[in-house]
Amino acid sequence: MDRNIRTMDDVLRLLDGLFTPDADRWTPDAATWWDGFYADRSRSVPFFVAKPDENLVSYLDRGLIAPGRALDLGCGPGRNALHLASLGFAVDAVDLSPAAIAWAEDRAREAGGAAAGIRFHRGDAFALADTELGGPYDLIYDSGCFHHLPPHRRVSYLGLLERALAPGGHFALTCFTAGAMGSELPDADFYRQSRLHGGLAYPPDSLRWIFSDLTEVELRPMRGEPPESPCFGEPFLTTALFRRDPGR
Repeated sequence: MDRNIRTMDDVLRLLDGLFTPDADRWTPDAATWWDGFYADRSRSVPFFVAKPDENLVSYLDRGLIAPGRALDLGCGPGRNALHLASLGFAVDAVDLSPAAIAWAEDRAREAGGAAAGIRFHRGDAFALADTELGGPYDLIYDSGCFHHLPPHRRVSYLGLLERALAPGGHFALTCFTAGAMGSELPDADFYRQSRLHGGLAYPPDSLRWIFSDLTEVELRPMRGEPPESPCFGEPFLTTALFRRDPGR
C-alpha cells in the first residue's frame, strides 16, 4: 500500500507518471527522443537554422533588454544563446538532449570568441535550478520549451522564474499559437488521454494569466521571415516579453 504523497514535489511526480513514456518530452527520460530528433542535422526543420528568433533580435535592437546574465531554456542547437553571447551576455544554455548540446557546442567552437560567454548544461532545468542555474538572471529566454510541458509543470516553471529571474529582469517566450499549431484540448483532457499531442497551444489571454505576476511588455505573433532573412520567424508561434517588478 502506497501512501507517499506529502509534498508538492510528490504530487508533481505522481502527475508526471500519468503520461505514457512515448508522450514524455520534458523529463530526463525524454533525452533519447530528442537525441533522435536532432540526429540528422540536415533535416528540413525550421528551427535547425543558425539564426536567432526575430523577436529576440527586435527586443535587443529596440533596447527593451540590455546585456547581462541570460538563461536559455531548451537551447537546442544554440542559435539564440550564440546571438546573446555575441552581444555581450553571459549565457547559461540548458537542454535535455546530449545531441542538441553537442551541436550547440560545435556551433560555439565555429563562432570562436563570439561564443566565449556561453556555458552549456545537459539536463533538466528544474533539477538544476538551485545549483548550476541558480541565477539571478537578467534575461530568461525560452524558445519552444514551455509548450512541451504538461499543465501541472507550469507550477515548476513559475517556481524557476521566481527563484532565478532577477528583480527588474525580463522573461521572454515563444510558444505554439492557438489556432495555428499545438493542441487546444482543455488541460484535464491531457491527463485522461495520457499524452500531450506534440505540444500545447496558448492563446494570448492564457499567457497573460499564467504569467500575471510579471508585467507585460509585449505580446504578439512571431513575424514570418523569408529564407534570406538573418532571423528565424514562423507565424505559428506567439512571442511574449514580460518584466519582473524591481521590488520583487
